[in-house]
Amino acid sequence: MCAIIRATARPCIAILRGITSKEAPAIAEVLIEAGIDKIEVPLNSPSPFESIERLIDAFCDVAVIGAGTVLQVEQVDHLAAINASMVVSPDCNSDVIKATKQADMLSYPGCFTATECFTALRHGADGLKLFPSFLLGPKGLEALRAVLPKTTPVYAVGGVGPDNFSDWVGAGATGFGIGSSLYKPGMSVADVRAKAQDITAAYDAVFDQ
Repeated sequence: MCAIIRATARPCIAILRGITSKEAPAIAEVLIEAGIDKIEVPLNSPSPFESIERLIDAFCDVAVIGAGTVLQVEQVDHLAAINASMVVSPDCNSDVIKATKQADMLSYPGCFTATECFTALRHGADGLKLFPSFLLGPKGLEALRAVLPKTTPVYAVGGVGPDNFSDWVGAGATGFGIGSSLYKPGMSVADVRAKAQDITAAYDAVFDQ
């Protein structure tokens, strides 16, 4: 059994929507090599629990491995049983958050309003997934940041990539969830490696300013 790794290289979550269990380990390996060591397999992917188990077996000592699109407590229970360490959701479901924390996993629920943000935090969320970010925009995040606790991790997800990292960081984002700009079904390992390197370089450039 692996302990949860809480100090990761960068607060970036790779969203591997649509990945298969066969390709998952090779894709995860190049992500970790590039410095992206929080990896999410959405549950609407093919055989997601099998993919997650394979990633846990291979990388749980060097990366945070978990699931996205987690909507039900029963799914949280399944993830806990296979030793996953992270639960990401598109919505703010207090039952899912509480079950996640009771299982000692990291919780990142989806939030869009101040009400959802504070509901998530009251139930123990480790960070907030601002989703879909492109609808709220950096100005919307600035407004939320004015009332959120200053230490709250906020991950911008949806329409976020290397070209606009600086805008989001300037508005108060502390991390990112990266999906289609990092991985799409059918992409080669080499393609994902190149995109991961571009993303980590862009992230580092913003935070080195």
